[in-house]
Amino acid sequence: MSASGQGWAAATLDEMGEGPGFRKVRKSLGVEAFGVNAIVLPPGIETGFHWHERQDELYFVHAGRIEMEFGDGATHEVPAGGFVHVEAATHRKIRTVGDQEAVYVIVGGHDGYVGRDGQAPEGSHRVRPSA
Repeated sequence: MSASGQGWAAATLDEMGEGPGFRKVRKSLGVEAFGVNAIVLPPGIETGFHWHERQDELYFVHAGRIEMEFGDGATHEVPAGGFVHVEAATHRKIRTVGDQEAVYVIVGGHDGYVGRDGQAPEGSHRVRPSA
């Protein structure tokens, strides 16, 4: 299913690797404007604490459940479909919850929001029902 054209690229998680660990989404799709990875974490696994100097991160849980622990001792369970924003310097670690592997996506960035800069041809609608 991987495909690309002028200004776009598409691939599945499975095409980016197999087994547990990182899937280099940014590298696989040629993303340059921000960081993005997916992680497959087996049941019973816990990452170590980490933090960043500049990059905030947004976590999205695609499948399974994770529990995030933060440097202040707080924990938060995140189910499939859940999002968590973590500021750069905040210490965080992740563990799977339950007996299913967790798949989550992390998007990282620095220097703020670009703003609403979307464009559409005159007279067109941005969202159209599909046939």
